[in-house]
Amino acid sequence: VLGAAACGDDSGSDGPVTIEFFWWGGEARAEMTEKALALYTQKNPDVKIEPIWQAFDGYYDKLATISAGGNAPDIFQIDDNGLAEYAGRNVTLDLTPYVRNGKIDLSKHAEGLTRYGQLDGKQVAVATGENTPAMIYDKTKLKELGMPEPQEGWSYEQLFDWASQVTAKAGGKYWGTMDTSSDYKALWLWLRAQGKEFYDGNKLAFTEADLVAWFRLWLDARAKNATPPADVVHEAVTGSVSTQLVVTGKAATSFMWSNQLGELQKATKNELGMVAYPGDPKGQWARASLYWAASSRTKHPEVVADIINFLVNDPEVAKIFGVDRGLPANMDTRKAIEGTLTDPAMKATVAFENAIAPKFGPAPAPPPKGHSGLRNKLRDIAESVTYGRATPEEAAKQFFAEAQAALAG
Repeated sequence: VLGAAACGDDSGSDGPVTIEFFWWGGEARAEMTEKALALYTQKNPDVKIEPIWQAFDGYYDKLATISAGGNAPDIFQIDDNGLAEYAGRNVTLDLTPYVRNGKIDLSKHAEGLTRYGQLDGKQVAVATGENTPAMIYDKTKLKELGMPEPQEGWSYEQLFDWASQVTAKAGGKYWGTMDTSSDYKALWLWLRAQGKEFYDGNKLAFTEADLVAWFRLWLDARAKNATPPADVVHEAVTGSVSTQLVVTGKAATSFMWSNQLGELQKATKNELGMVAYPGDPKGQWARASLYWAASSRTKHPEVVADIINFLVNDPEVAKIFGVDRGLPANMDTRKAIEGTLTDPAMKATVAFENAIAPKFGPAPAPPPKGHSGLRNKLRDIAESVTYGRATPEEAAKQFFAEAQAALAG
């Protein structure tokens, strides 16, 4: 489907302008997005928007394929995993002129989120909102087992001790926590809690010894029966909401983003809760949850800029989206919707973000070009340890060798 009219329908006066719009997410996000786009076309009948969406798994593979052929969608959703890569390959439209002339109004946006969409002095994307990593847990199951809920400030050792008790009380058919050794954001926050970073420019800012310690941490967790067997862990490593163990009924916790609580809650009848990742909360930061980016080859840049501006600033859109793509970047609409939210999961997301924000550490720079591929390499290499095919030392050595090539490319 993608690519058929990727640069827009150059129909001129013979018909409406056609804009292709591509994003990932679950069915709830798809419904919200299509409703917001329909609102835009109602107000702008000369614009036709072709919405295309899919689950997160495979999204970047598809985007890479179509953009390599010069057919990137006019507007597409992206996160900081791919921002530098796509901007570096000139796939993204430079939105700076439209910000300067007010076509895209960022005057009411959180300054840090605006900067988080800038690379080499250019506004390459616009943040949809703010989020931070969050550990999602199953309140209902924990209550059934007579276990307390996890607490902010727990060390990983405390988490694993607790998780081992969950596994034991569940008779070994349900586990305490997902093994998140393959999750780059968990590793990043673990490093930041120790005063370290993941990147220094386009180089890794931590050592092989750090990564060995990280892998050993999770091997110890498995030895305590805190985490599931490798095959069960493998089901959830792609990050897709529908496969997370906290909603498939296989583990009490999953490691996700704060704005994903709503979609996760819709995937299970059990009540879910949310808490910061283990470790010092200073490791967390206010992150641009997602961005809207545009194709540098779009035939309708003015229309594209207008749509992006509408999505990030219109109060009606803010009410439609809630906090699905993070707390709104526009501070006025953020304040306006907080009191109107009725969805318990969205209200919980706002409460969580507001409570933890004062404890945030400073935000790092967006990940460098090559991060998207490196994130996947970490996943695969970490799984080699989980499956027992490699020692932590062997895996760490392999990761650093591949990282050097990935970040230099």
